[in-house]
Parts: sequence; C-alpha cells; structure tokens
Amino acid sequence: MEILTDKPTTKVKYAVEIFLIADFEDISNIAVSSDVRDMCTKKYERKKSDIVWVETPDVVYMFCKTYSDQNPEEFDKNRQNGAKLYTSCKIFKDQHIRITNNSAVPHSAFACIEGFILSSYTFSKYKSEQAPQSIASIQCEGDFTSSLAQLHTLTLSVFAARNLINEPACALTSVQFAHEIEQLFSTTKASVNVYDEQWITQQGMGGLLAVNKGSVQPARFVHIAWNPTNSNTQPIILVGKGIVFDTGGLSIKTPSTYMETMKADMGGAAAVVGAMHAIVSLDIAIHIHALIPITDNRPSGEAYAPGDVIRMHNGSTVEVLNTDAEGRMIMADALSYAASLNPQLVIDIATLTGAANAAVGEHVAVYMGTATDHMKQLEQSALHVWEPLVQFPLWNMYADQIKSDIADCKNVGGQFAGAITAGKFLQQFVQYPWIHIDISGSAFLRTKWSYKGVGGTGFGVRMLVEFVKGLV
Repeated sequence: MEILTDKPTTKVKYAVEIFLIADFEDISNIAVSSDVRDMCTKKYERKKSDIVWVETPDVVYMFCKTYSDQNPEEFDKNRQNGAKLYTSCKIFKDQHIRITNNSAVPHSAFACIEGFILSSYTFSKYKSEQAPQSIASIQCEGDFTSSLAQLHTLTLSVFAARNLINEPACALTSVQFAHEIEQLFSTTKASVNVYDEQWITQQGMGGLLAVNKGSVQPARFVHIAWNPTNSNTQPIILVGKGIVFDTGGLSIKTPSTYMETMKADMGGAAAVVGAMHAIVSLDIAIHIHALIPITDNRPSGEAYAPGDVIRMHNGSTVEVLNTDAEGRMIMADALSYAASLNPQLVIDIATLTGAANAAVGEHVAVYMGTATDHMKQLEQSALHVWEPLVQFPLWNMYADQIKSDIADCKNVGGQFAGAITAGKFLQQFVQYPWIHIDISGSAFLRTKWSYKGVGGTGFGVRMLVEFVKGLV
C-alpha cells in the first residue's frame, strides 16, 4: 500500500473519500454536495457512530470523528478509528483512497492514519494462495502530512518485528535469526556483529550456554551499534530476549498447549531489532547499542537440568530449579556484558514471566528498574504511543525468594510475585541505571484487536523509538 502526500499530477479516481473531522456538528465546509452532508447528518443522528458512510454511485464517502483528548487512552480512539477505516476500505481491492483532514487537530489526524497503516499488516508468506492487494494507495491531504514519511519508516520497522515473531521456529532458528538481523541492517549505516558459540564460551556466558545445551542449533549473540556524529559518549543499550522457541526444557510446559505461541518468546529481541532499525533509518542522533542473546530451549539428553549450578558471565553462580525460567538466564549474561560498554542507561525487554501477563493482560507491559528519572520519561513515551506500562516495585524483600542454599542465587522464586522476583534476579547482574520491561502478555495476540492483528504485535518498538527521540 503506497502512502502519498504530494498532490497527484494526473487525475486519480478515488473509490473512497475519507474526511477526518473534529465533530459531526460542523461538516458544512466539507467539499461534498449538500445531499451527502444531509445524509451524513441523518445517519450520525441515528447511529451516533464515530464513522459514518455515505455511498453514491461514483464514490463512497466516509466521515470519521477524531479525539483531541489529552487522556492517552481516549486519544488512542483515533488509532482505533483508523483501524476501523482500514477494515472498511480493504474491500476496495487495488483501489485508490484519499484521506483529507477537514477539521481535526493535526496530531489526532496523524494518529488516525497511524492506526490505518498499522492495521494494513499481513503475514501470508506460507499461504498457498496470496490474496490480492487490498488498497493500491492512500492519498493524504491536510496539515498533518509532514511527518507521514517518518511514520511510514516507523511502521515498516514495527512490521519487521511482527514478521520475525510470526516466523515459525522451524524457519527462524537461532542461526537464521542472527542472519535475518544482518540482512535487515545490511543497507543501513549501523554495524552488526554476530558472535558464535566459541566467542560466547570465551566470554563466559554460562547462562546462555546452559540454556542452549538441549538444542541441536548453536547459540548466537548479536551486537548492533549505531554511533552517529555528534552523539552522546556513553551509549544507551537495549537488550532483547531471543528465545526462538521455548518448550520449557526438561521442566517442560504442561499442558502442551502452552507451547503454541512459544515461537513468540523472542518478542523482546524482535522489539529491540525493530526499534534499532527505526532509530537508524530515521537517522536519530543518539549513540545506542543493542545486545541480543539467541537460542531455543529444548529437552534432550544434554539439556541443563533442575539442580544444576551455572557460573554466569559476571562470575556469580545460579542454582537452576526450573529450566523454564530460561529467559532470565540468557538475559543476565547479556546485562552483565553490557557493563563493558560503559552505558548511561540499559533497557531490557523480554517475554519473561507468565506472572506479568496474569497481572496486566494482553495490551499492557510490566516494568521496574533503578533509573528513576528515565523510568518516568519511558512511561510517558509509552502512554504517548499507547503501549502502556505499569510499574512494579523492586523492594529488597523480594530478593529473599531467590536465595539459594548452595549457590549465589536460584533462578526462580516462590509461588507469588513472579514478575518481580524475575526482575530481582536480573538486578543482580546490573551495575548501571537500568529498566526492565516484561512484555509476556503483549508481544503476541491470539485474537485480533483493532490495529493489532493475530500474532506478533511488535509491542515495544514504537515506545522505545519515542523514548529515544526524547533523549536527543
């Protein structure tokens, strides 16, 4: 779907004309016939819907109410209305559509277009029959179009994250994931280093190596760096969990249906890849790195087992009581390694615990950390793009749950507060300002919701990019 902002040089026949308005009470200045305006008013009075259709023999007119509310949840109705517009328009196969901002506040109109474009995502590469392109182009006109090129770039990065999550584990192995990252950044100015198991061993990343023991695929560790001219000296670092499939290992998931969405256990890594791709593509002047430990977690005769004691990258020891708490093992090594880059801030993002999902559901993420000022800024960025965060505490009393009798700590706590005890585990491996984000519920959806379809959502990409933009 092509997004156009320049006036067409030749006459274009539009199948649909969409007008974004502040309210249905004032549509008198819209460039349509009085009959169309009257029909719109009557339909609105009857249905009180945010979107009203008026069909004529030549064109379908759609009038969409927008919201200028400062409440982020209310403001997100603009994106949701954009999604509804896309759903209505996609029946016009290979047709041209024009969206005009008539009286909406520019940022409300922009959000509506954002929802429209985000809704256009599909993942159909494994379908035997490919559906025809639903919409040929959208022509956008009005005082909100100047930032649409950036929106398009950002959306493509969200789609890249969704694509990675939606790939089946038989295709996206640890080695292939690393290759896909290299390919994605091959045309950019960012540097990408993919490290193999020999390097991982030399670094002493015992957590990553332990989780990988049950796999026939070798582990990988990916380092993406972006350091443009005149950027900050101390880098921001993003760390993403890259478990390409999680069976639970020897502590196998039961019932087995819990594994149905475990190809998405690399959703944190996908979010980091997508965010980095957007940051680089938008040429944001910030020194930033991404660290991505990659493996799958499988049972085998060689797999790490409950009761094992693992020496981690920072030299500490971990007693493994549950091999299904593997994400924190590989993330701990990456977080420890991050200290060597002298960061000003590290943000990790991971599908880490079912406890976070149980606490806040599918559209919200849990976060906690030690970087107090940056945490407030991140929360505001998250609200701005409506990828909301809920802060959990990191009180020291929770650390008692992960004390071990035979090692420095154990990899799981008790029955309760699982998201927090996972955070306390990771905290032992950080020596810098740090934020941890748990997206276990929001990385993948089983059912479509507005501008997020079934499958990978790319949750975190827009939030991280918005946050980084605010640091420049």
